[in-house]
Amino acid sequence: MKRKIVVLGGGISGYGSAILAKKKGFDVFLSDMGKIADRFKARLDEWDVEYEEGQHTEERILDANEVIKSPGIPDTAPMVRKIREKNIPIISEIEFAARYKGVAKTICITGSNGKTTTTSLIYKIMVDAGRKVSLGGNIGESFAYSVATDRYFWHVLELSSFQLDGCFKFKADVGVLMNITPDHLDRYDYKLENYARSKMRITQNQTAADCFIYSADDPVTQQMLAEMDDNLRARQLPFAINTAIASGDGDAVLEGHSFTATVGKKSVTIDTRKMQIQGMHNTYNAMAAALATLAAGVDPKVIKRSIYEFSPVEHRLEPAGTKNDIEWINDSKATNVDSVWYALESMQRPTVWIAGGTDKGNDYTPIKEFARRKVRALICMGVDNTKLVREFEGIVPIIRNCNTFEDAMRAAQEVAQEGNTVLLSPACASFDLFRNYEERGRMFKAWVKENVLDK
Repeated sequence: MKRKIVVLGGGISGYGSAILAKKKGFDVFLSDMGKIADRFKARLDEWDVEYEEGQHTEERILDANEVIKSPGIPDTAPMVRKIREKNIPIISEIEFAARYKGVAKTICITGSNGKTTTTSLIYKIMVDAGRKVSLGGNIGESFAYSVATDRYFWHVLELSSFQLDGCFKFKADVGVLMNITPDHLDRYDYKLENYARSKMRITQNQTAADCFIYSADDPVTQQMLAEMDDNLRARQLPFAINTAIASGDGDAVLEGHSFTATVGKKSVTIDTRKMQIQGMHNTYNAMAAALATLAAGVDPKVIKRSIYEFSPVEHRLEPAGTKNDIEWINDSKATNVDSVWYALESMQRPTVWIAGGTDKGNDYTPIKEFARRKVRALICMGVDNTKLVREFEGIVPIIRNCNTFEDAMRAAQEVAQEGNTVLLSPACASFDLFRNYEERGRMFKAWVKENVLDK
C-alpha cells in the first residue's frame, strides 16, 4: 500500500513538494485554505496531483503518514494542531527534497537581514563558475521541483527560520548565517532565544567535512555559538568588519576599503569601492558569498569578477534610492501573497506599503501579522481596492485608497517619514493600470528618481 503524503499550502514550496512526492510514488494530496495560483494548478494537473483549494478536508488530511507544511502556515493553525494531536510527522519542503537530492551538495543561507542578496550573489558566482546549480528556498524555483525535474550538482537555498524548523535530518554542506536580530517573535513565544535557536538549526547534522560561515560582529550569533560549546563540528569561517578574528580554517576581514576572504590555502581580495552593491550591509553580504563559494571550490578569479559584476535583481526587493533617510524599494515582481510575505519579512524599518492591482482571489491571512507589526501605512493602488481596504482595516493605522499610479506615489511620499521604507510590493497582477509588472516597477523607479532623488 502506498504511503500517503499530504502537502499543506499550494504556493511555491507546496506544488514542488507535491510533484516530487508524486514522482517518488507516494499517494499525494495537496490542500490549501486559500486560492492556488493558476500557474501552480497547471503544473499539478500536468503531474496528475490531486488538490483542493478554499478548504481543508480534515478526514483526508488526518489520514496522512506524513505532512509537508508550507513555511507560511503557523504551528498555531487549527489544522496543524489536529495533525500534531494525531502524532503525524510534519516536515518542511527542504527536509523532504533533501532525501532525494542524491550526491548534490547544498549552500544554505539564513539570517534576519541580507539573505536574499547573499543568496542571489552566491548563485551568480556558481553559475559563472560553470556549475550545474539550482536556486531555491525563499527565492527562485522550489527546491523539491528542482530535485524532481533535473539533476543538479549544487543547490543554493535561501532558508527562513520557519523552513529550518521543519528540518530534522537535513544537512547544509555549506551553511551561512548572516545575522540574528529580533524578528518573527510572535511565532517564537516572543523570546529572541527561541528564534535564535531556530536560526542555529542551519548547523544541525553538520560534520567536520562541512563549513559554517557566520558574522563575528553579530552579538546574538556569538552568544549562541558560546552556548553550543563543542556541539559544532563544522569548519568555522567567520566574517567581520568590526571584530578582530583569526580562524585556522579561514575567515574574511575588512581592512580599509578592501576585504580578504580565505578558505584553506585559497583567498580572494575584493575592493568594495568597485562593487555595484554599496553600503556596509552589502560588504557583509559579499564577504559571506566569497567564503561560501571558496568553500565550494570556485576559482578566486571567478569570485572576484562575479562580485564586481553583481547588481541588485530588478523588480525583486530592488533599492530605488534613499533620501532624507527614507528608502524606496521596488518589489513589483511580487504579484502574489507568497512573494509579499517574504518582502515584509525582510523589512527592518516602519514600512509604507504600496499594494493593489488585479486581485487573483488572494487570501491575505498569512501576511496580516507582518502588516500589524511592520506596516504603518498601506497605499492601495488600483482600479478597485475594496477588498484590500476591507482586509487591512484595523490592522494598518493609515490606509489611503488611490485609483491611479500618480495618486498612489504622491500619497506614499506624503505619508513617509524619516526612518521609513516605502515598499512597492503589490500582491496583485498589474493589468488594471500597467501592461505588466516590469512596466509597473520601471515607472516606480522613474517616479522616485524624478520626484524624490532629483529634488
